Amino acid sequence: MKRTIFALFALLAVAALGAQNFTIVNGTEPVSLDPHAVEGVPEHRIYMALFEGLTVGDPRTNRALPGIAESWSFSADYKTVTFKLRKATWSDGVEITADTVVKSWLRKMDPKNAFQYADFPAYYIAGGMDYLSGKAGREAVKIRAVDKHTFEVQLVGPIPFFPDMIVHYAFAVVPMHSIEKHGNDWIKAQNWVSNGPFVLKEWKPQERVVVVKNNRYWDAKNVALRQITFLANDDVNVGYNLYKAGAADWIDTVPLELMSQIKLDKNFHVYPQYGTYYYIINVTRKPLDDPRVRKALAMAFDKKVLVEQVTQGGQVPANSFVPPSTGYTPAKGYGFDPATAQKLLAEAGYPGGRGFPTFAILYNTSASHKKIAEFVQAQWKANLGIDVTLVNQEWGTYLNTRSQSHNFDIARAGWIGDYLDPSTFSDMWVTGGTQNDGLYSNKRYDELLEKSRTTSGAERMKLLMDAEKILIDEDMAIIPIYFYVTQNMIDLAKWDGWYPNPMNQHPWKYIRPKK
Repeated sequence: MKRTIFALFALLAVAALGAQNFTIVNGTEPVSLDPHAVEGVPEHRIYMALFEGLTVGDPRTNRALPGIAESWSFSADYKTVTFKLRKATWSDGVEITADTVVKSWLRKMDPKNAFQYADFPAYYIAGGMDYLSGKAGREAVKIRAVDKHTFEVQLVGPIPFFPDMIVHYAFAVVPMHSIEKHGNDWIKAQNWVSNGPFVLKEWKPQERVVVVKNNRYWDAKNVALRQITFLANDDVNVGYNLYKAGAADWIDTVPLELMSQIKLDKNFHVYPQYGTYYYIINVTRKPLDDPRVRKALAMAFDKKVLVEQVTQGGQVPANSFVPPSTGYTPAKGYGFDPATAQKLLAEAGYPGGRGFPTFAILYNTSASHKKIAEFVQAQWKANLGIDVTLVNQEWGTYLNTRSQSHNFDIARAGWIGDYLDPSTFSDMWVTGGTQNDGLYSNKRYDELLEKSRTTSGAERMKLLMDAEKILIDEDMAIIPIYFYVTQNMIDLAKWDGWYPNPMNQHPWKYIRPKK
């Protein structure tokens, strides 16, 4: 009944929107609108409307384009980057300066705030990890305002792709003057200040976030949309029905049971994505703390059958966590091999699955996540003789269970690269990392990752490849399942400026009605 009411409400609310208004079924309710306090795709889409960092993503390639920074330059050793800021203001007219960037990045890395993703900038900015870990004060972080419109950052090593990296919201520039005035209430609509192409009009929890054009945005003349509505809905069937009824312009997930029919729709767009669907293993829990058990689980379900018969959307079975890319050869991993899986389980003390304790797969609300978990559950029972239960939680609760309390055995997860480089995958699993939800720890892995940040070229890639061999081939700390493809439904005869790309990120300032 609740879903039916929501669908009727959304249909009525959106029916009157004009050609310059756009509606997306955005998945689950956003955890926050504070860019420093989020970590999910639904929040990222809203961030791209409301905020702009030093750089923004190219709508076709996801590579860096000028944002707040109109230009940047590297030192000869690629260890120092200098950004020249354009003259821009917040939506309340307050000027954005290099000092704003300094204070914003320090806020993100401040250990007192304990923000998710704080280690992302800290790994790469000189002095960042010392500050984040509490070993040093903020003065250790090598970022500074050279003058009012010049910002400089010193890096731990040569990072030529740093401008691509800082498109991510972990490097968000936030309105410190508003935060200092309103505290945590700065994200409420009545206090709202942002610097992106849009500003917040309304946030009605569990229903929608509405943003409208920011006339103080520096490039407002090239922003065509007047309003964007982000519908909070994680029911794939409801989202699809909203799209088919004309009440939504874009959905990025479709019902698995309708896939054969949807594939024939000219508005369905499938494209390779730089991301991986996988299961996180809590490696601190027995018997999952045994690598033999983890390898047995990885080899005891058929990923090829899964993508062909369950997901059916063109996904590619994955035995590595990092997708293949230029200059990078992923770990070999483990394919479907039930005989070897049974042998490993027996060696671990559970022949035929006897004595193996029942454990649970945790997933966030989604029909597709449920179907995948049911498939794996059945395969593990048939091939290993072990019993698995399924636990479904809403997005916010699921994130807390997975990332904060770590109160799970195995949890469903997906990772889309934050930038186009293998390190966006490998950095996740360092000891104590904010994305390391399975509590994995390997000293050799950490050492390889740390060394990779101070090297470049083929040497750096080899370090990253060697690290993944430890993560997957030796320790099997996670179970890769498939490499993503995007599954968007949008009418590109109606909308311009939206292009398939490897990270499925579509900056709102470029989207406009087709002429």
